Amino acid sequence: MEAVRPDSSERGTAAPGAEERPAPEARVHFRVTRFIMEAGVKLGMQSIPIATACTIYHKFFCEINLDAYDLYLVAMSSIYLAGKVEEQHLRTRDIINVSHRYFNPGSEPLELDSRFWELRDSIVQCELLMLRVLRFQVSFQHPHKYLLHYLISLKNWLNRYSWQRTPISVTAWALLRDSYHGGLCLRFQAQHLAVAVLYLALQVYGVEVPAEGEAEKPWWQVFSDDLTKPIIDNIVSDLIQIYTMDTEIP
Repeated sequence: MEAVRPDSSERGTAAPGAEERPAPEARVHFRVTRFIMEAGVKLGMQSIPIATACTIYHKFFCEINLDAYDLYLVAMSSIYLAGKVEEQHLRTRDIINVSHRYFNPGSEPLELDSRFWELRDSIVQCELLMLRVLRFQVSFQHPHKYLLHYLISLKNWLNRYSWQRTPISVTAWALLRDSYHGGLCLRFQAQHLAVAVLYLALQVYGVEVPAEGEAEKPWWQVFSDDLTKPIIDNIVSDLIQIYTMDTEIP
């Protein structure tokens, strides 16, 4: 794996019994999921396959100790597996070359030598391991379709001026994408995540939903009956932690 692996000092140490990821471990996962997202874009992956790759990665390390396997090998196998799950098949050769250039900018593609074939075999073997660890449960319900539906409804509620002058839609999609740097996709329901990123986008631009004060229940509860304000607050807090890490990690 030497061809694509960065400095091993990025590895964190798991804290047995901890209810939440300790900060060093969370930062490690942030780096690796950032790699998944950037490699996915370079590979031409759509948003859902990239989200699936990140979810597979996070779910795998909910089951396995952080130090048990090479993080970036798991990330590459997550990309490969997500392409199959979401029917956007990728060649292992392309994944390897994109990963190699990610860690070695400006370098030439790897030669088809023994090292290349060893890495390719490692990705395939790691994929099989991940499927067994995850008990072949690698299909997920993502928030994307819910967010699309909620945005259409919200656009109809707001006046045209408020909608056009503020990039609520773009911000909500960006927040949802960035949420996959952490494990929010596993800790919260898809509908709740979709509403929470929309809630935060409205808060950022100070946009209020019309007739909110006279309504029987908050607008966000219209979208999801079982959603509560504490759940929204928890999601927003986790998103803020992700953006805090983004400012701290080069």
